[in-house]
Order: sequence, then structure tokens, then C-alpha cells
Amino acid sequence: MRVGFHISIGGGWSKVIDRAVALGCDTLQIFSRNPRGWAYEELDPVEAKEFIKQREAKNLYPLIVHMPYLPNLGTDDAELYNKSVDSLKVELQRAALLGAPYLVMHVGKYGKTSEQDALNRVIKGINIALGEVKNDVILLLENTAGQGSEVGYTFEQIKYIIDRVDDKSRIGVCFDTAHAFEAGYDLSNKDAVYKTVDEFDRIIGLDKLYVVHLNDSKTPLGSRVDRHWHIGEGHIGREGFYHIVHHPYLSKLPGIMETPRKKPEDDKKNMKVIRELMAG
Repeated sequence: MRVGFHISIGGGWSKVIDRAVALGCDTLQIFSRNPRGWAYEELDPVEAKEFIKQREAKNLYPLIVHMPYLPNLGTDDAELYNKSVDSLKVELQRAALLGAPYLVMHVGKYGKTSEQDALNRVIKGINIALGEVKNDVILLLENTAGQGSEVGYTFEQIKYIIDRVDDKSRIGVCFDTAHAFEAGYDLSNKDAVYKTVDEFDRIIGLDKLYVVHLNDSKTPLGSRVDRHWHIGEGHIGREGFYHIVHHPYLSKLPGIMETPRKKPEDDKKNMKVIRELMAG
């Protein structure tokens, strides 16, 4: 498994690579712009090419781009929905320019309507965006914890979306371990890990799984409360993560940690633990 972190782009693209290398990353995930706002600056193609060159020189791959926080394709608010679809189109374009094969998206929230209505809106928005932006970037739906009005917390809901996306070659899944655990999919021991992965394969298909978010959970199994925690220190625990990183299929995928970061030492601690488990 190639492992890494979500890396800040603060201060410019040249600093991203240095941060990833300093943390011992093999792969990395980024936001292509401020994740908490709608405004953005156009990417400079020259800077983007230099970023790709630097990343390749340090053998950092694959690059994964994550959608900003504000877009919500599940909303019934027309203005927010249109802005969200536009944001998805922009991020697909930016991901391609940065040389990222994958764009990760939170599925969405239903608000005042129903989960089913939200899922249908998500499908419509994805089809619009993929239909208008023709490139090779694969959109990955990130399973959710099911907190509040989130959709996409069951494998069945994710399959429902994938089955109705027109371009099947450009849709897949990013499997978040904390979210899955919080949604009720046990990952705390070998039998649980294999059972959950087998269920994913039966319902969605492992051929649609491209990236793993390696996060422990601060809340218990089935809590429906999204709280990431340090690797091995949460309810999934070291045993669970040992079998995640050694699973025959999961071990071949890139693993991105989004663990709590109050200081750089936190990332170094999590990298040390995941490397120990991979080596064990």
C-alpha cells in the first residue's frame, strides 16, 4: 500500500511536495483551492506542469484531489445545487491540469427532502458534470458516516448512484474506514475486515474501489457520528488497521490519512504506526 496524507497547499504548489516528502509520503491528497469558499483563482498551466514535474521527481503518486466542503449535490436548494454542479465541473478540470487521476467527492446531504430525492439529484449532477467535462479524471464517491442528513452511508446507496451514472468508466469509490465503521461496517478485527470488504464486493464490486482513506474512529461502531482519530488509538484499533493494510485487495490501493493534526508530530506519529503495521 502506498500511504500518505492530505497535504495543505498553503503558500504555493512548490511547498506541497516538500511537506509530503518530509512526512515520508508515497502518495498525497490535496484541495486544489480554498475548501471553505466558492471563489478561486485559475490554475497557471506553467505552475501546474512544474508541480507535476516535482511530484514525479519525488515518486509521489497517485495524486488525489478532494472536492471543497461547500458543494452539495444532494441539496434541494436550486442556487446551491447549481453552484455545486459548477464546482464539480471546475474541480474535474483542475484535477486533470494537476495530473490527478482521481477526484474525491462527499456524496451529499438531503436537507429537508428525502434520502431518495437526494440520491437522484446527485446522479443528475454527476451526469451533467461528466457529460460536459470530457477528460480521464475518475470521480470517487466517498462513503459517509451517515451523520445528520448525509447520504451515501450504505453500500446500497453508493451502488444506486453508480448504476445510474452514464459514464461508468469515470465513477468509483473512495472507502473511508472511519466513516464505514461509524455507519455500522465493522473493521476492528480480521473477520470483520474481510466480511466488510466481501460485502462491498458483493454489492458494489471491488473493481470500483480506487482509494482508501485510512482514519481511525473516535466514536463507536454504528455511532453515525463522524470523528476521525489517530491510527490505532480509536475504536477500529491497531488490530483492525493491521488487517486493513494487509488485506489482499486493499493493500494494493493508495491509502490517505486524514487524522487529526494539531502539530506536525501528529502526522509523523500516524505515519510511524501505519508503517509498523504494514511491516508487521
